[in-house]
Amino acid sequence: MKAMLLAAGRGERMRPLTDHRPKPLIEVRGQPLIVWHLRALARAGVDEVVINLSWLGAMIRDALGTGEAHGVRIRYSEEGEPPLETGGGIQRALPLLGDAPFLLVNGDVFTDVDLGALRLPAGSLAHLVLVPNPPHNPRGDFDLRDGRIVGAPADRLTYSGVGIIDPALLLEAAPGRFPLRPWLQKALDAGRLSGQRHDGYWLDVGTPERLADLEHHLTVCENRANA
Repeated sequence: MKAMLLAAGRGERMRPLTDHRPKPLIEVRGQPLIVWHLRALARAGVDEVVINLSWLGAMIRDALGTGEAHGVRIRYSEEGEPPLETGGGIQRALPLLGDAPFLLVNGDVFTDVDLGALRLPAGSLAHLVLVPNPPHNPRGDFDLRDGRIVGAPADRLTYSGVGIIDPALLLEAAPGRFPLRPWLQKALDAGRLSGQRHDGYWLDVGTPERLADLEHHLTVCENRANA
């Protein structure tokens, strides 16, 4: 399976750290955040990763190269300025991703989800990993019932930024700048959106404070492993 890492955003909430360095290259425990993702994808058996580029994208390309050092092969999808948002970015990258379902990972999150175990159920256009609602998103995003994301009140959860996408989800999308959410809603309305709940570690690394939280979490994990 191929994967797409979303890395084109400006990282406004992370400023001033992102004024002269793209957010994916901000370091956590001595490694750029995006390298943690690449190594997790390699462990999951992913051998080809597409990364979309916009803000300071050349720095990401220079830092990661072909991806060989991290156990994957990287291909880059250039968006220019401004970035194309999630939907537009995926649509632009589809020629690199091919016709088969692919793993989608938002570069802004950190999680211990077992990426290698994710599958797209028959009939679904997208399968989303959902997590308990964090303080910054208390109302959640989607209602999950028995493995299906539904339009009626159910277990209201937050989209983690991790999922499996069938390229057919965006088959009718015109090129340009647009969000992913309306296309997920179309799949939901057609009964073709599935999901699963993850109760392990997950963090939206969107602010300097949450970056510090992640640093602390990984330090604790390392100390436990070495105890």
